[in-house]
Amino acid sequence: MKTQHNCPQCGKPAEYNCDNKWRPFCSERCRLIDLGDWIEGHNRIPSDEYVSKDAIDDNNPLKH
Repeated sequence: MKTQHNCPQCGKPAEYNCDNKWRPFCSERCRLIDLGDWIEGHNRIPSDEYVSKDAIDDNNPLKH
């Protein structure tokens, strides 16, 4: 079953099925732009829990 929706990145029509390997995006470019936004911290999942920067630094195995 093929369903059509708009790409969450650019808004162009995109097929949401197994034939579209970039789904839900319309292209690899849109997928990579979205991934970059997550990596840069522009996208995040909201949380009520506060984690201080110091706690993050203390748990970083590369720091030690």
